[in-house]
Amino acid sequence: MAPKTFLYFIFTLISLLQFHFSAGQDAVRAGYWFPGSGLPVSDINSTLFTHLFCAFADLDPETNQVVISSANQAQFSTFTQTVQQTNPSVKTLLSIGGGSANQTDFALMAAESTSRKSFIDSSINLARQYNFNGLDLDWEYPSSASAMTNLALLLSKWRAAIDNESTSTGNTSLLLSAAVFYSSDYHYTIDYPVQAIVNSLDWINVMAYDFYGPLWSSITGPPAALYSPVNDQFSGNYGVTSWIQAGVPASKIVLGLPFYGYAWQLADPYYHGFFAPSVGPALSSDGSVAYNQIGLFIGKYSATTVYNSTVVSNYCYSGKTWIGFDDTESVSAKVSYAKENGLLGYFAWHVGADDNWALSQTASDTWGA
Repeated sequence: MAPKTFLYFIFTLISLLQFHFSAGQDAVRAGYWFPGSGLPVSDINSTLFTHLFCAFADLDPETNQVVISSANQAQFSTFTQTVQQTNPSVKTLLSIGGGSANQTDFALMAAESTSRKSFIDSSINLARQYNFNGLDLDWEYPSSASAMTNLALLLSKWRAAIDNESTSTGNTSLLLSAAVFYSSDYHYTIDYPVQAIVNSLDWINVMAYDFYGPLWSSITGPPAALYSPVNDQFSGNYGVTSWIQAGVPASKIVLGLPFYGYAWQLADPYYHGFFAPSVGPALSSDGSVAYNQIGLFIGKYSATTVYNSTVVSNYCYSGKTWIGFDDTESVSAKVSYAKENGLLGYFAWHVGADDNWALSQTASDTWGA
């Protein structure tokens, strides 16, 4: 090879490598916030995050447009400005939908080209109007094969519209992510449209939690086990592996961390490990309890605390009350797992449930170690 040709080859190779790495998505250390969380936007410690999700914008079923309720407009309109005062580099995404949204409305919207366009165009306009850096779809969940097909169409058209808007305006392209079921096949029967997801989304937020809860399991269990010795399907590792095997690169997967747990009422206080018989929820109607409230419970009742490194989950108990949750040990182990397996990062639901930023700080420190 002639010297000039060789130098040109080296220069081209370096340029391509630089483009590859510059085009790749930065690591994601993210958290969701919502108005009812009890945490003012101004109190979010945004230095612990690279991305923050503002939840939730709504789908208007009449117009198929993305809207923000009048009660939330003031907080949403200044969300980006507020969190960037502490951390100017943090990126913000407007999340649409959520677990309490009407999923039939999303299915109907995604089924028609005109309604998809109304949804997409309004979402982009709203993101720009409120100075968000991206958009996040939280459709829980497409529950039929046709809904998954229509999700693929929605994502493909959304990506094209975002790219076109960026080209025509000169603005930096909006990020596009989606919160998804923890496994690539919803309820192990309906496959997500993986190719459309890979082509259209910057990443997916894998909701690797709610495996056990007192309203749907009559025994105690790790709500967000990374590994499960009883039924491997009920684990974060199973979910992540299923997405990778389905064709989603690890570098587009963000692992979910719940900043809450579930409380059961034990049938017998002398049986207080994982998979102990229970008689329903404790502490709340569905048993859900925020991490900061779990700390108060432990202190008030001198509860016994246990970390199981095999399952990667914590629990505590006092009398007949038993709580499964993630503490600093399990959060650190999960973030290490994400990093070691080449995942893009992690996200927390939700930052308002943290206790003096203990979990968020642990996650950030572990990722940076």
